[in-house]
Parts: sequence; C-alpha cells; structure tokens
Amino acid sequence: MLAARLAAAFTLCLGLAALAPAQAQTPLRSAVDPNFPPHASVRLSGGLEGFQIDLAAEIGRVLKRPVSVDSGNFAGLIPAMNAGRYDFLVAPVTASAERAESMLFTEGYLFTALQFGLRRGSEPLKSAEDLRGKVLAVNKGSNYDGWAQANAAKYGFTALVLDNFTDATMAVMQGRAYAQLGGNTTIKFAASRNRQFVADLVLRETRSHWAIPVAKGNVELRNQLDAAIECLKQDGTLVKLSEKWFGEAPAEDDAERVVFPGYGVPGLPGYDPTPHAMNCR
Repeated sequence: MLAARLAAAFTLCLGLAALAPAQAQTPLRSAVDPNFPPHASVRLSGGLEGFQIDLAAEIGRVLKRPVSVDSGNFAGLIPAMNAGRYDFLVAPVTASAERAESMLFTEGYLFTALQFGLRRGSEPLKSAEDLRGKVLAVNKGSNYDGWAQANAAKYGFTALVLDNFTDATMAVMQGRAYAQLGGNTTIKFAASRNRQFVADLVLRETRSHWAIPVAKGNVELRNQLDAAIECLKQDGTLVKLSEKWFGEAPAEDDAERVVFPGYGVPGLPGYDPTPHAMNCR
C-alpha cells in the first residue's frame, strides 16, 4: 500500500513547542502502525494523524521533551522496542498478563472493548441475549469474528463474516445484518462519520486497558509516562482527544477520566502500587 510505504519513511517530531532546554534533548523514540484510523493513519498531504499521534504530542508537552513517531507494521513494533529501537510504543497495545511478563505498562489511557453498531432507528440492544434470531456482521479473522463464532449458538444469532470492517458496517446499513460487532473506538468513529449508523451496547466484561509499553527494565521511563498520562487525565486533555477522534465524550468511569493508583495496570505483572503525588504543571 502506497500510504503505508509513505508512512514507513516518515518520522514525526512532536513536542517541539516545549521550552528551549527540552529542544536540546534527544527525542523519545516511539512508533505506530499507520493503518488503524482513527488511531493512526497517513494524511493525504503527508505525515501521520490520529488519536495516537495527538497523544504522543501531548506526552511530549507534559514531559517537555520531543517525541519522534515512526511507523511500521504492528507485528514488528514490540520486537523492535524490546531490541532497543524504540523507547516506548504509542501504538494501541492491549495490556495483558502475558505481555506484562516481557514489558512494563503504564496505566491505561483508553479502555478497549467490544461494541455493537446499529442502523439508526433500530431497537437498541440491552444485552447479547437480544441478538437471538438476528444476523451479526463481523470482519473475517478479527477478535470480533472470534467472539461471534464462540457465542453464536449461546445467543442464537447468525454470524455474517465479511472481508473487512467497512463491509460489515455496510451490511448493517443495507439491512443484511441487524448489528455489527467491532472495537469500541472504531465503532464510535464509524458512527461519527455516518449519521445513520449508531454506536450501541458495549460488552463491558470485555474491557481491557490500552496502555503504553516500555522495555521490561525501564521503570524510570514507565513511571514518567504514567505520570504524564495522569496529568492528561487531570487537565481534561484525554477527554478532548477522545471527543475529537471518536465523536463522543467518554463516560465518567472510562479510562480517559480515571486516574488509577500506583504505576501501571492494577493486577498485572510489573504493577507498582506505591502511592505518588501528581506533579502536573
């Protein structure tokens, strides 16, 4: 893909509006996969845009240090970070117990969860039980496809498996499916682009933290990034970014608003419960 090739050659320096002493510092090196709108994508005019790009810029502002953002295929980003090429990843990474054995995570800045999208005017889903007798559209090979295959018999729906996310959305709009299952941020983004498509029920039991990973031994940087994320929650920046890119304000208990105790994701390996004062300027 031409856009991916253009993005692969592009490095975006962020946080350059910080104070003069910070400009002399070596940039923190980070990376995203540029094929995941609204999180990261290539602008037609060149460069990268998306929630993650703005997040990197805001982290640079808080830390008063430039942040460079490279682009590449997601599958190669974590190995590259662990090999020392990147200081951290601003790409969306789900914090899991397995991953936390080999890297350190900040607290979550977003929750990722499964969410349904419907055609405007359809009866909202109150639970997955309301799918009985209906058709659910999902994109092939995704986590959403996996959930549909695992739960079709339990909830009595038919899974319509399509090639990509956009095709699944169109199936709902054309009446070939009652609902689409996707990630919460991409469902909300689709709804913000199409007024006849609405974001509906979130499967809250599937919520996980999207958090920033650093190499296993880099506790100091993890703690600095964690503190920066807390400041972005405290001053409302993450809420504004969420509204900008996903089209709606996060709920009061969403990760954009909640400052979690300690450093890292509570309950995962590498979490440090030590209390600390917030020092936001």
